Amino acid sequence: MKLVSDSSLCSTTCPYCGVGCGVQVSGSEQNFTVAGDASHPANAGRLCVKGTALAETLGDEGRLLSPVLNGREVSWDKALDDLVARLSNTLVARGSDAVALYLSGQLLTEDYYVANKLMKGFLGSANVDTNSRLCMASAVAGYKRAFGEDVVPCNYDDLELCDLLLFIGSNAAWTHPVLYQRAIASRRQNPNKQFVVIDTRRTATCDEADLFLQIKPGSDGYLFGGLLKFLVDAGAADKRYLQAHVEGQTEALMAVSGLSVAVVAQFTGLPEEILQRFYRLFQANERVVSFYSQGINQSATGTDKCNAIINCHLVTGRLGRPGCGPFSITGQPNAMGGREVGGLANQLAAHMDFDAESIDRVQRFWQAPAMAKTPGYKAVDMFQRAADGEIDFLWIMATNPAVSLPASATVRRALERCEYVVVSDCTTATETARYADLLLPAMPWGEKDGTVTNSERMISRQRAFRSPRGAARADWEVVTDVAARLGFSSAFPYRKPADIFREHSALSGYENEGGRIFNISDFAEITDQQYDELRPARWPTRLSDDRPFSAGEFPTPSGKARMVAVRPELPQLAADPDEQADLPRLTLNTGRFRDQWHTMTRTGLVPRLSQHRDFLRACFNPSDAEQLGLIPGELVTLDNTEGKWTGLVEIDGGIAPGACFAPIHWSAPFSGAGKVSDLIASVTDPVSGQPESKIATVRPRALSTQAWAHVISESPFAHAPPNFSYWSTIAIDGGWLTLVSTMSSPEKLHADLLAHFTAEPVASYTDGSANLYFSTADFEGSTAAIYVAPRRNDLPSKTAISQFFNTDHSNPMRALNPGADAYEDNGPLICSCHDVGANSIISAIKSGVNSVSDLGIALRCGTECGSCIPELKQLLKTGSK
Repeated sequence: MKLVSDSSLCSTTCPYCGVGCGVQVSGSEQNFTVAGDASHPANAGRLCVKGTALAETLGDEGRLLSPVLNGREVSWDKALDDLVARLSNTLVARGSDAVALYLSGQLLTEDYYVANKLMKGFLGSANVDTNSRLCMASAVAGYKRAFGEDVVPCNYDDLELCDLLLFIGSNAAWTHPVLYQRAIASRRQNPNKQFVVIDTRRTATCDEADLFLQIKPGSDGYLFGGLLKFLVDAGAADKRYLQAHVEGQTEALMAVSGLSVAVVAQFTGLPEEILQRFYRLFQANERVVSFYSQGINQSATGTDKCNAIINCHLVTGRLGRPGCGPFSITGQPNAMGGREVGGLANQLAAHMDFDAESIDRVQRFWQAPAMAKTPGYKAVDMFQRAADGEIDFLWIMATNPAVSLPASATVRRALERCEYVVVSDCTTATETARYADLLLPAMPWGEKDGTVTNSERMISRQRAFRSPRGAARADWEVVTDVAARLGFSSAFPYRKPADIFREHSALSGYENEGGRIFNISDFAEITDQQYDELRPARWPTRLSDDRPFSAGEFPTPSGKARMVAVRPELPQLAADPDEQADLPRLTLNTGRFRDQWHTMTRTGLVPRLSQHRDFLRACFNPSDAEQLGLIPGELVTLDNTEGKWTGLVEIDGGIAPGACFAPIHWSAPFSGAGKVSDLIASVTDPVSGQPESKIATVRPRALSTQAWAHVISESPFAHAPPNFSYWSTIAIDGGWLTLVSTMSSPEKLHADLLAHFTAEPVASYTDGSANLYFSTADFEGSTAAIYVAPRRNDLPSKTAISQFFNTDHSNPMRALNPGADAYEDNGPLICSCHDVGANSIISAIKSGVNSVSDLGIALRCGTECGSCIPELKQLLKTGSK
């Protein structure tokens, strides 16, 4: 394995979202620098703020460095001997269906392939699923129903080439900013290009929208069913294309026959004139891309919604050509690679399913002695079965299901009840790791080596550029060792990732005479050196223009695409039997914040990524907040029959009345009662098995507290006393800042916090008349500071607090008193790439700067990833007032 040296660059791929940006890493083991790879076709050198901060995530804080068995560090031999003994015992006593693997879009394709092969071919069960089930399963099912195979028919170029771009259930400006900015920039060449945003809330993606459709939650099926009827009634159907290349149109049209514009308006909440405008836009533009994400997929009817969108492209023949098609964007760096190797429980490898012919083909190729014959348990069912006692051995790799899966109480029960839980991860700082009988140290980004596939089917290399820490090992290597201990060494002869990639490539072409579009068998014979030097390549590699369906041929029995009869339904929200049924209810929407990703095990360690949206909060419409007595910056609880959540109140005019929004990122290491999955029921799509994670009914209640505190510490504040009403922690330069609130008095909160750290404070200052308390204390061998006040506004600003680690602690009054020094307050962070706060931007505006480009010249804000540009525009509108 070639590691980067001081004089060389390592070309690798970003480990975050499904855009798959190329990254150039330079430097040494102690000081790496990250930049966008200008030669990579996915990003052409641009990175989002999370990507630019990757070098700041390479520290060893929280790293799992040795195997840990029942709380004690052990050798790898001891760990794997124990794992294999427990696995073998389970297979003998309960059979293969009592064993399950839960994988992740964070795994490399080579890791995925080996784990899937062991489970489905040699342990005899398909109980192997992935967290991609939570984000992409409905898109997969929709493509398979329509095209016969899980094939994304678009490329990133189409975002530039189209004349009409629909963002559907996607806040791309925050979640996929590189692609969003690429699409926005294309307007310079095509000034007539138009953008439509379809979402339940107004987001940053609406900044460039020519039309915003703020629909009722879950009503997308009605919107696109109505569009299908409109297109046919308006004579926009491509009859020649339909006759030659599509089947099922009669049934599909019958299913939407009653969806007049008036009916669609009733179900979506949109005015008829807005619907007419949108429908006419789609009709008038030949080059249309429908770009959809979790707002579509994470639904109990997500597959139907995907097919409702695809139907509109099929009826007009708008796919298989440049600048048009239904484009599902993935949320993880290798969700696509996992789909290629069969990482989902209802798939076999290389895009094959559980039909008799495919089972036989894969079994012969693998020479598998115990080939799974039927699909296994999908993610939600898998953990429910573990909670019910049907699964005794569970191996989790590179994911955090205790936070990410719905119905978290059930997941916790599953992890507690399961007799043997193995967790392979690079960190101990996850909720799931707390339940592990065996922890296995895995290599993270920067140490592991292999391939990933992005959302446009582009295979790229993730290369190692630093030495493994401690005893960390590659996941594929660990699975290979387990296979050998089970007696399958001849079938798992891998010594390096290239060995696995060659086999994976060969299987994609095995007995494939064009029946499966996924075919990368051109790589089956590549040398190790060619693998090391592999440049990004989009599959299928054997098409002249690598654009699927350009000839109108589909991998279905008839060779035609299928329109699916979709009868839309609104979400069936559970009734709440609670005795306080008279309390107001809101519809909860969940999603991401701009600078954080997943459960923050990586991004949560970077101070500048914690400043844009710092402490845990929920967003409310102003009218709802007023009615409910919710005060910005104060506390609110959300609860339902599933659980309870507590966070700060934020007012957001982009939230529709009757709705609220909470982020998915926070969990036990970063907050108390902040896991939004505690509020989500385990309702799943009957076709895809994807959970309805975007919607729940909650009761919001203002929570009055008596005391607030800021706690500054060099070590994370991850285990707070249970009597706190609220706590949330963020990384700051030099350490951590925790916001705490409680129902008790400031004096009592001060005493409780001191007890949490040490018996006696090192130094203290008290203003009894104002109920202000300041102390320093010992915390895990370093100095911590505690500021307590009756109101949050009485606490020192974050800007002042940021000076704590640069303060001379020999002068306690100077270190403790937040008013002792005057610090410049930059205000809320707007541009994370260049650390530019709102106050600096407002000052520049007041001095005469009057455009985004001029702000970029003056302050550099908006010049890197561009995700702050919508907020810059808003400040330009209001900042000089």
